[in-house]
Amino acid sequence: MPYYAHSGRADDKSDWQGLKEHLEQVAALAGQMAEALGLGKAAMLAGRFHDLGKYTLDFQKRLTGTEISVDHSTAGAWHILQAVQGEDRFIAELIAYAILGHHAGLPDKRGSEAALTERIAGFKSALLDKAWRTEISADLSGLMPGFSWADTRERLAFQMAFCGRMLFSCLVDADFKDTEAYYSALEGRYPDRVWQPLQTLLPQFIAGFERHMADKKSKPSDLNTLRSEILAHVREMTREKPGLFTLTVPTGGGKTLASLAFALDHAQAHGHNRIIYAIPFTSIIDQTAAIFRDVLGDEHVLEHHSAIDEEKFDSRQGRESRDKLKLAMEDWAAPVVVTTNVQLFESLFAARTSRARKLHNIAGSIIILDEAQTIPRHLLSPAVRALDELARNYKCTIVLCTATQPALDERNFPPMHPAGLPLAGRELAPDPERLARQLRRVTIQRAGEMGNADLIAALEETPQGLVIVNSRKHALELFREAEAVGLTGLVHLTTRQYAAHRREILADIRQRLRGEAPCRVIATSLVEAGVDVDFPKVWRAEAGLDSIAQAAGRCNREGRRPVEASIVTVFSAPDYPPPSEIKGLIADTARMVDKHEDLLSPAAIAAYFEEVYWRVGIKGLDGKSILDRFRMDKTGTDFAYRSVAADFRMIESQMVPVIIARDEAAKKAVDELGIPEIPSGTLATKLQTYVVQVPLKARELMRENGHVAFIHPEIRGDQFAVLQTASMYEEEIGLLWENADYLSMESLLI
Repeated sequence: MPYYAHSGRADDKSDWQGLKEHLEQVAALAGQMAEALGLGKAAMLAGRFHDLGKYTLDFQKRLTGTEISVDHSTAGAWHILQAVQGEDRFIAELIAYAILGHHAGLPDKRGSEAALTERIAGFKSALLDKAWRTEISADLSGLMPGFSWADTRERLAFQMAFCGRMLFSCLVDADFKDTEAYYSALEGRYPDRVWQPLQTLLPQFIAGFERHMADKKSKPSDLNTLRSEILAHVREMTREKPGLFTLTVPTGGGKTLASLAFALDHAQAHGHNRIIYAIPFTSIIDQTAAIFRDVLGDEHVLEHHSAIDEEKFDSRQGRESRDKLKLAMEDWAAPVVVTTNVQLFESLFAARTSRARKLHNIAGSIIILDEAQTIPRHLLSPAVRALDELARNYKCTIVLCTATQPALDERNFPPMHPAGLPLAGRELAPDPERLARQLRRVTIQRAGEMGNADLIAALEETPQGLVIVNSRKHALELFREAEAVGLTGLVHLTTRQYAAHRREILADIRQRLRGEAPCRVIATSLVEAGVDVDFPKVWRAEAGLDSIAQAAGRCNREGRRPVEASIVTVFSAPDYPPPSEIKGLIADTARMVDKHEDLLSPAAIAAYFEEVYWRVGIKGLDGKSILDRFRMDKTGTDFAYRSVAADFRMIESQMVPVIIARDEAAKKAVDELGIPEIPSGTLATKLQTYVVQVPLKARELMRENGHVAFIHPEIRGDQFAVLQTASMYEEEIGLLWENADYLSMESLLI
């Protein structure tokens, strides 16, 4: 009897996709994707056997509409493990993980019914029709890639597990695309997944960059002369061997454009496939993406981030409505990707198909990590190990780009420390210590304790000033008190406001600063994340030295004022004690004060990070024991893919989204939630800049009191929580979820 992979429309099955056809096409596509990774043969095997379990009568009945549950993923994994022996056994296990996970996500080796060991043990091979042996054949030898393998068991286990994720990525992307192509042809639609290759576009990109820089050269100044020197030196380094680099440039030195120039020239010299620019915070991603679009052209840049969880979306819902950018978010096929650290690193440790399918397109890329010091400390070791592996075996070049370099050079650690990278001689900037002196913009002062009254008095004497505190609570209460005494030009800036609103606020701040109008901003640390503002004076609540340095980057940013008059005042807030994490960093900073005259020098910053890493210790830099859950011995692998993915979270909190539909664009997107034909992913993209993240308990309380509701749950489930009580979002403050337990006046009106 004929066997099918997917059902069509014709009763005579003339338009159904044959199973052999599907397996061969997925094998060819997966092998093509993996060829440059050295995993072509293994990926072809994964593709050829991934749907072996469809050679059963039960699955064929399911295709005709019979309601029956069929596990079609275990058969192929079982066969591979039975058939492959010797050294290739390790790769066979990776193929088995990938096949088992090609729908539900990568499994753990053991520990649950869904784990590899349990599923293989429970498989009944007698259910398979022997007809598969006449349709499928494969060479099961010579699977080990010629990688630069580590010489310790721990590093080797991580490398092998990472290799498994890459195989998984190739398999699931190939499977999805072949299935999509079949149904697209059946339905007469042809989704646009074609992007021009980076290598084809590079002459155009470089010409655009040169034009952009020529416009800047028309405005001569000492600062622009120094920026030009930095840029020229960085571009001279582009022929260096691909791998790991640092770019240490103080705020104001033009590191964003310098890093882009390096990426373009380096890609041209070494044949890289794409440029990925990873940014720590969504609050500044649009700022960087706008620069890239201006230089490279809007149609070539994919901006990928979302404040609403994409993993809730059915990736096959409403195929016909998804546009090219939405499709590119699935596989990062665009030549230039601007994304967040969350998207990048959580994808590198993902088990779900929706996030992992892009991994093979990360290989062969130039990855610029902006503000590299923001990688969470409790995930630093596994994150660094992943970066090292991308550079070592997947032809990536990675640039750690920041004014406050996080001292990840392996020379700063004991031998074989998991957070150490081979960075000797890999600095792209010319003499970072000299640059720090030349680009010094501020004077740091320590003020001791300052209560809210002291801060308000200081702001009264300063028409334009910025106060940065450690919590939203402190920011709100300080703003309220300053407002009560009639301080003019007050602005409140926190994550209580949705991103589109913050952009409007920042535009207003910049206009006030340029026009010398009163501008007294009270903000949380979000303003430190590369936000382009320039204040004459800044006050910063005690924090880590890296945070203080970032705050200093908001003071005299353009260097138009005397250094001695551009004061960054560091104070302690007695009424708002910092959380324990920040307390430790404050103590680390204090130990630098007596050792370094200039706290903003690269030497001081490096010494600070060394102090932090020493205090936290090896276990603290892998606080979730991620590395410990990838083990190998002579009997095989023991990888906890699924549980690691659940624990590797860049942002750990019980925060959930609430949509604020004040703008017309947001209101329109909320109205479209009632149209089933529009996929949730498309609407999430439209709404991502209108979201405020709130504590889970606070959102539940708001729902109970009618202030928040899930819109069209019959279509969208609990994906879209929208604010119903408009008065809870104040223009100057943002969302006041602390008032969730009252009944609003709106709800009392009849």
